[in-house]
Amino acid sequence: MTDHAQDIAKGTRFAFGENWARFLESLDDARIAEAEASLRTMLGVTTLEGLTFLDIGSGSGLFSLAARRLGAAVTSFDYDPQSVACTAELRRRYFPEDTGWRVEEGSVLDEAYLEALGVFDIVYSWGVLHHTGEMWRAIDNAQKRVAPGGRLFIALYNHQPIASRYWTVIKRLYNSKPWTRPAIIAVHAVYPTFPSWLLRRLRGQTYGRGMSVWRDLFDWVGGYPFETSTPQQVFEFHKDRGFQLDKLVTVGGKLGCNEFVFRKG
Repeated sequence: MTDHAQDIAKGTRFAFGENWARFLESLDDARIAEAEASLRTMLGVTTLEGLTFLDIGSGSGLFSLAARRLGAAVTSFDYDPQSVACTAELRRRYFPEDTGWRVEEGSVLDEAYLEALGVFDIVYSWGVLHHTGEMWRAIDNAQKRVAPGGRLFIALYNHQPIASRYWTVIKRLYNSKPWTRPAIIAVHAVYPTFPSWLLRRLRGQTYGRGMSVWRDLFDWVGGYPFETSTPQQVFEFHKDRGFQLDKLVTVGGKLGCNEFVFRKG
């Protein structure tokens, strides 16, 4: 068994790739367009033509696909073999035999692997680095893949003093005791998932980023390893390493991911 498979068997890691494979069953043009729009908005661009794009922890491959459709030369990798397969499937569907999109299996904690990749104009990792078990090391490694003048776009779980401890317990339980999963999903479908979904519908908003509320529920309650950070911690960590903050979107101290775009000086 691989290290990844062993972690899942021991209940210390969530099977992200399995969840992403189910997500691809519902992927359509509208979701892809939303993913493209989210990249354009956060990066402040209309196109990525002529730029290189590294997707760390590519998951379903949706944002690698979005970046490629926006014109970037894309390199995607993931630690989860099933996620790699999902990304490769999207490349097969939309960009068959494309030399401008590489899909590989790798770890953001493997410094030799990362060094061999080189540097990129845009390094992207949304909701991934806090699932490595070594978040700050993973962030540091991601920073090193950014070319001078390039940008780092990451999203990290917001720290909540009490709630983060609660979610750590829930996520450990979900992965280590499979018989608890139906009850955990049922409870958290009622709260916080349903109120959030209903509020968006009443406001006439889509779920956002092309994601699926149902698949995100499984990702959220099962996502382990699990670490959190405050915007201030993330800002200081990057400032000390020569990065300037271009854009910040927070969850206002609530549940979810804070989004950061940093530029390398």
